[in-house]
Amino acid sequence: MIKLCVGCDTVEELQAWRNEHGRGEADWRLHTRQTPKRAAEMIDGGSVYRVFKGLILCRQRILAIETVGEGQQARCEVVLHPDIVRVAPTPRRAFQGWRYLTMEDAPPDLSSGTGMEQVPPALVARLREIGAW
Repeated sequence: MIKLCVGCDTVEELQAWRNEHGRGEADWRLHTRQTPKRAAEMIDGGSVYRVFKGLILCRQRILAIETVGEGQQARCEVVLHPDIVRVAPTPRRAFQGWRYLTMEDAPPDLSSGTGMEQVPPALVARLREIGAW
């Protein structure tokens, strides 16, 4: 699943927001209007990839997908693993809601400790665009 991250420009801002607003909550939950039809597939090793200002920068593993409420009041909550995994910055145009993302289209994880995660995302995105990354 791929979703825009609104209100945060960086992964650090997302983590800071969670630290400030998520206190007391056992789970990290992403609220959406529609329950995915392919929810079972997404729970089995799927992740939510987050887009910040036109770039996919990170992902979080999906632990569960729950429908809350009934009828017109029904909503979906995607339960996420608390660890944020940085991925190779990948350009993505804006869209509404969320979209499915195939494994083939998903950006690779950045290995921690290699220094690759320190490269500015805009530079990595440009290098990927021209085929140098």
